[in-house]
Amino acid sequence: MQPHNYSIRTMVRSEVDIAIDWAAQEGWNPGLHDADCYYAADPNGFLVGLLDDTPIAAISVIRYGETFGFLGFYIVHPEYRGQGYGIQIWRAGLNYLADRNIGLDGVVDQQDNYRRSGFTLAYRNIRFEGIGGAISDAMPAADIGTEAVVNLSRLPLDVLEAYDRPFFPDDRGRFIRGWVKQPDCHALGILDAGVLVGYGVIRPCRSGYKIGPLFADTPQLAESLFVALKSRVGPVEKVYLDTPEVNPAAVAMAQRYGMSISFETARMYTGDAPDLPLERIFGVTSFEVG
Repeated sequence: MQPHNYSIRTMVRSEVDIAIDWAAQEGWNPGLHDADCYYAADPNGFLVGLLDDTPIAAISVIRYGETFGFLGFYIVHPEYRGQGYGIQIWRAGLNYLADRNIGLDGVVDQQDNYRRSGFTLAYRNIRFEGIGGAISDAMPAADIGTEAVVNLSRLPLDVLEAYDRPFFPDDRGRFIRGWVKQPDCHALGILDAGVLVGYGVIRPCRSGYKIGPLFADTPQLAESLFVALKSRVGPVEKVYLDTPEVNPAAVAMAQRYGMSISFETARMYTGDAPDLPLERIFGVTSFEVG
């Protein structure tokens, strides 16, 4: 009997759907249109491990700008775990991101492995689960004052990219341009005297909807956006919000609206943790690509 041949190469676009399906099987609840957005961020950033011609392992290693990379979708098909295939695609992914600071959101059972590969904990992200719909009488109403919530399509893309830039370690303009225009999503900004002071996106997922990102200059602005975004979906729909635990205002907002903890990750980096305005990050864009 001939030994199996294991090879690793860059995915073509259709193979990204395999990684998305595996992520769904792991309970990560990907968005319905994530594959196109993720692939557009870096078409060379998805690797597949093939046993003969059968895909058995995947990893995403997205390059942003010249200095940063984000690792996700590290999955080996259950039938082939514990046989050394995962560590090979892991090393290939790290090699693709060589000489960059690399970030990831690590699930609990993999965090020790990530530490052994040189990743250091920065903080935890907490996934909260709630429901959509407009606020009820039992919930606090967000006072938006003189601010106005608008569709992001009304604003020039360069305005959005300029606002987004401080929230990420390097340039991700190409990704954001596609993210806010994906099918079936709602992308909203909030203006104060005509100036963008926050924005957020809610998108359909395998189960319910995820809000991400949710960035705003103050907790009050973030709450106004949160209320507007969740009101775009029905009151029986599940809504998820991934918040940095180190932003107590974000955690308090989720709890105030009756959301419960359903999942957590560890945000980890190989280099120094980037100097990001965590007090203005109320919702992480994506656990898979940052």
